[in-house]
Amino acid sequence: MHRLEALAKLTGREHYVDDLPLDEFLWGATVRSPAPRGRITALRFDPSVDWSQFTIVDHRDIPGPNVIALIERDQPVLAPGYVRHVQEAVLLLAHPDRMALRRAVAAVTIEVALEPAILDFRVRPEPAQIQYGTDNELKHLTIVKGDVEGALVNAPIVVVGTYETGAQEHVYLEPQGMIAELDGDVLVLRGSMQCPYYVLKALMAPLGRDERRLRVIQTPTGGGFGGKEEYPSTIALHAALLALKSGRRVKVIYDRGEDMAATTKRHPSLVRHRTGVTADGRLLAQDIEVVMDGGAYVTLSPVVLSRGIIHAAGPYHCEHVRIDGRAMFTNAVPFGAFRGFGAPQTHFANERHMDRIAARLGLDPAELRRRNLLCDGQSTATGQVIRDGTDRVALLDLALALADYGAKRTAHAGFNGTTPTRRRGIGMATFHHGAGFTGSGEVTLASRVHVAGLADGRVEVRSANIEMGQGALTVFTQLAADRLGLEPEEIVIAEADTWRVPNSGPTVASRTSMVVGRMVELACDDLREKLGLGADARGDAVRRAIRDWHASHTGATLIGEGVYQRPPGKAWDDTTYTGDAYGTFAWGAYVAEVEVDLRTYETRVLDFVAVQEIGKVLNETLARGQVQGGVAQALGWALLEECRWKDGAMANAQLTNYIIPTSDDLPPIRVAFLEHPYPYGAQGAKGLGELPMDGPAPAVLNAIAAATGTDPCAIPLLPERLMEMVEGRMQNAESKAGT
Repeated sequence: MHRLEALAKLTGREHYVDDLPLDEFLWGATVRSPAPRGRITALRFDPSVDWSQFTIVDHRDIPGPNVIALIERDQPVLAPGYVRHVQEAVLLLAHPDRMALRRAVAAVTIEVALEPAILDFRVRPEPAQIQYGTDNELKHLTIVKGDVEGALVNAPIVVVGTYETGAQEHVYLEPQGMIAELDGDVLVLRGSMQCPYYVLKALMAPLGRDERRLRVIQTPTGGGFGGKEEYPSTIALHAALLALKSGRRVKVIYDRGEDMAATTKRHPSLVRHRTGVTADGRLLAQDIEVVMDGGAYVTLSPVVLSRGIIHAAGPYHCEHVRIDGRAMFTNAVPFGAFRGFGAPQTHFANERHMDRIAARLGLDPAELRRRNLLCDGQSTATGQVIRDGTDRVALLDLALALADYGAKRTAHAGFNGTTPTRRRGIGMATFHHGAGFTGSGEVTLASRVHVAGLADGRVEVRSANIEMGQGALTVFTQLAADRLGLEPEEIVIAEADTWRVPNSGPTVASRTSMVVGRMVELACDDLREKLGLGADARGDAVRRAIRDWHASHTGATLIGEGVYQRPPGKAWDDTTYTGDAYGTFAWGAYVAEVEVDLRTYETRVLDFVAVQEIGKVLNETLARGQVQGGVAQALGWALLEECRWKDGAMANAQLTNYIIPTSDDLPPIRVAFLEHPYPYGAQGAKGLGELPMDGPAPAVLNAIAAATGTDPCAIPLLPERLMEMVEGRMQNAESKAGT
């Protein structure tokens, strides 16, 4: 079926939060800290401004505790006299004139008595820089399988490597935005978000209100990528406080510069590998250290670190694995969720390391992977036994065949030997991604979906999961229509409104189609059962039964409910980090071909092949678009997107010097799927959205390494950094030749 959400977006008829028609309202804005750490000593208001015309809010105006409810309650809604990062919110202002408001923000001076800040997560803090616990560790997690030290001692070959990844800005099309207004005694929040119930939870304690006096409604959301998972709670609280104090409707819309400077980004990482292998390339031991920059508050760092370490050993069989992971406090703008959240960082390190091992052994990188890819019956680093029937070697071989890997390697050798100013190479990455929440997360959440039979015979799907460009409306429509034998036009998708839809969980972690879609199916089955219909009832039988039920139950509501059901035989231990981390994994094998210009040191990706196994492909158009979008985003992270820092804040917070890929930068992205239906996902589907972020960066850097003979270990690999590496290699070669 065609994409139901596409036409309104393509024609410009979609109303995003800033497009909503409002009769009378105030604009809201934030006054932020100029310093990374210190005590606020003074707030100075320029006397030339008539401040009586403004609504002004500080931490004293918060009715309840000054805290944003996330994993931990360490982050204030507004700084209470002390700041921990540049751009931290200190004051809120509101005024009917947006330009006057902007001038007023600039007319407030915040004076801070500076204290020693920690701005580099890679270095050990001095005593005066410790601000969280005893050592600035926001989270420390460890995975142990087997006897790593013993295996390393006995390994004939040990290969070490250190790998770094930088931050990444989300660059969603629509910046953060929220509208708050009082409807009687009910405070209503409308805005761009991924998780309406997260926002609802965050509002309750600080505002001293329960869910009966709060209502959160998701407006059409112009992209999220994780950036609208936790941060909308902050902007919602700010808009709410201004609305409560002013008694007026308040609209807070960030411009692009504020959005880039003040909101979360992908966690930077440092990953160290020490790997024992046999002479023929069998993995004997993996000793991995993962360090991530968490920024000034915990936000979602524990779950990012968790997923990062679970994926750090890659999709390979190894009996002896130790992974030590730490998320560190720094006085930087907090880092948060971003597509893949943790797995792209550790997959980058592992896949570059696999190529380093192959070079050390003189093996084809593809052959090294073939010898180590997990087979059914073998276990991951957490001890999860894989039994999904996927042939991961066949997945790799298909990617290599589509990329014409062998022929291109031969052709590149000839090209590089005869073309003085250009070099070509081809590289790969094999990887996996756990779909849904980690461990017991889905059980704890206890998600549910409702399917309502309407009086006219149509069916309404009610869930808190939102459409943000990934095609959720289309998928839910397709699943409900298929399950009940109805036409897509007979399926209605309810607005994500906490007064109308149950908590089906957040729109994150590649869980929408697999987990929530399965609950849609179960809710359809429950609806049929409540109508007294058999399991095979479809089409006209369902329509008639719904209409007949309403005819005899005037004014009543007909609801089918789907509740999350944990796949059987799964067990996870949160204390030891052992067991079944996920219900299932999706698998990928990506191959990139690049050309490096030795005059400019620019890298052009010539061709890209993406092969993945994601269970059953529900809608190939949507799935293909997800993969192509993820690849494009990951190529930007690998080659172009550099966050430059000043005092822990993004210094290049504009799209003139934070460079993202355009269509001209992208190669043909050729997408293929292998299907092996997962019995506990909707129609056999696994999660997809996060997976395409994991593989492109290492595949491209492996290709650059093959092209240039260098060993790049950090991204983004900007031209100037590649130039240093290539010229350094040439100088070393000349020096050796001279001796």
